[in-house]
Amino acid sequence: MKFRLMLLLLIGFGLVFSPAHAKQDKAGGVPPGLQKKLERGKPLPPGWHKKLSKGDVMQRDILLRGAIIAPLDPLGIITIRIEDKVFRVMQKSREIVDILHE
Repeated sequence: MKFRLMLLLLIGFGLVFSPAHAKQDKAGGVPPGLQKKLERGKPLPPGWHKKLSKGDVMQRDILLRGAIIAPLDPLGIITIRIEDKVFRVMQKSREIVDILHE
């Protein structure tokens, strides 16, 4: 009985603390340091946009920094400019549809 309990506890701890459950940044791909800068209202570092690509979800903070170029179209896509980049983003999901260069 004690052996089964110990075995179950070891398996439980192994599952909880395994690398598969490590925290991953899937909501936007912005590293924690950059996230802190965004929260403080500091400017984005050069090259931040190189980490974004089609299909990624843009963080709300980055999206709010952009200037709307074209309003919501019938497909639910807005076009915004952030620094020297133009992004086409799904309004509700914040998924990047296209990245344009100026």
